[in-house]
Amino acid sequence: MDERILAVQKMQEFIEANLGEEITLHRLSEVSLFSPWYSYRLFREYTGLTVADYVRRLRLSRSAMRLKKEHSRVIDAAFDLGFGSVDGYTRAFRREFGCNPAEYARNPGPIPLFIPYGVKFRHMRKEYIDMDNVQSVFVQLIRKPRRKVILKRGLRAEHYLDYCAEAGCDIWGILTSMDSLCGEPVCLWLPEQYRTPGTSIYVQGVEAAEDYAGTIPEGFDVIELPEEAYLQFQGEPFREEDYIEAIAAVERAMDRYDPTVIGYRWDDTAPRIQLEPRGERGYIELRAVKKL
Repeated sequence: MDERILAVQKMQEFIEANLGEEITLHRLSEVSLFSPWYSYRLFREYTGLTVADYVRRLRLSRSAMRLKKEHSRVIDAAFDLGFGSVDGYTRAFRREFGCNPAEYARNPGPIPLFIPYGVKFRHMRKEYIDMDNVQSVFVQLIRKPRRKVILKRGLRAEHYLDYCAEAGCDIWGILTSMDSLCGEPVCLWLPEQYRTPGTSIYVQGVEAAEDYAGTIPEGFDVIELPEEAYLQFQGEPFREEDYIEAIAAVERAMDRYDPTVIGYRWDDTAPRIQLEPRGERGYIELRAVKKL
């Protein structure tokens, strides 16, 4: 892979690991092995943000999750994430999210969190994969209750890359700021009955309780799903750079699996579900089934 892309990836990883510390161009240049000036230029070219903007947005998003999930005091969130003063932190928080941190801590609604993506993964493309070395895939029957899904539709997308181009990669940040029945946002492939004319098969959203009556972000829709049984397919943990192979292994196993051996059949009237590919737990997809 291009050494420039790897240099920016290393800078991103350094920022993530040292978010509460002072982050300077000099320190980033030591990580990238390029000059400070060239490191700055590369970072902006490949991430679309200056180092300062990237660090600020990431710190603010991490602080927001601390306020929501850990019930941190505003002063602790500010100083632990590297802000020099509470006043400066409060002003930056309001500019980023439209409310001050104390208000958000009291009433944490949906906000556009900044979710950074490693630049090296954007430049990977699906290539030939040797499936002779197939990994183990674990299959589990689970049941999902009646629920709502708060989702953002695309236009024609059938997978993540097209969806990101249509709807914007920032959607995941808004979804991550919202409470979910399964603890995280989901991606779904919608059957025809849940789509509206001129919208995509692939969408992203959060599963909420059947009686959810909270805030719906602007431009989002709500669908209602019945109680349903799902087969969950989970691959082995993988290195982040091997995510393409990890997804292919699970999807191949799912395509070849015959649910009738356990007394079920596929139910394609329900959405197929994808969870965020995270290397430490393995890739996960869910497909609905009904008893024979």
